[in-house]
Amino acid sequence: MRLLCVAAVAAAFVVHAANSAAQAVPAPVPSANAPQAPGTVPPQQPGSQAPQPGVQTPAPPGPPPATPGAPTAQVPIASRAFTAPVGLLFNTVRPERVADFEQVIARVQAALEKSTDGRVQEQAKGWRMFKATEPGPNGTVLYIFVMDPTVPGADYGLGRILAEAYPDVAELQEIWRLYTSSVTTGGSLLNLTPLMPTIVPLDQIRPGTTTPRPQTAPSQTPTAPPPTVDTNPNVPGK
Repeated sequence: MRLLCVAAVAAAFVVHAANSAAQAVPAPVPSANAPQAPGTVPPQQPGSQAPQPGVQTPAPPGPPPATPGAPTAQVPIASRAFTAPVGLLFNTVRPERVADFEQVIARVQAALEKSTDGRVQEQAKGWRMFKATEPGPNGTVLYIFVMDPTVPGADYGLGRILAEAYPDVAELQEIWRLYTSSVTTGGSLLNLTPLMPTIVPLDQIRPGTTTPRPQTAPSQTPTAPPPTVDTNPNVPGK
């Protein structure tokens, strides 16, 4: 009986010791490099804040990043660059927003004139802006920027030029709002290469290098009908 009591006390002591050891051992901390199970959120370090989806570093003026030429936190390098000596940029503007667009253009021209950036100054030398007299596609008003000559590798996006000239965020956002609400697209860019072909004598042009003339069936001169002789003696004057 005494032996049975000692065994029971020993068993209880072992169970108590095991429970105490389990409570004393801290829970394992997952490694920062350990893969996380799907749907779990990795632990954050003290003082850190998890980035929220879709949130980027604020940058003026903050239009949708899909708009071509818009200044964003990370502006693509040479997003509006030309690869030819001469370039054209077409802007189709809504007729009811012509005044707004021309206010934007006036500020772009002022930014080009006042810029202290050497590359922007080079761009301004060959940058001319025109308004087409004829209506554009779908009744829009067509504005054409002519870059002659272009600056190789320079960014001709309006967003970057405006952002450098107007540091006030509220003013810049209002200018960009006028631009995005007046144009129908981000503008079409064309690279133009000067064309100066050399004159070659026609007898030296190899066959097949010129457009063949359409062949026509040989024409025949119609034969005039033979003159008729009136042999009626009853005709007056005979």
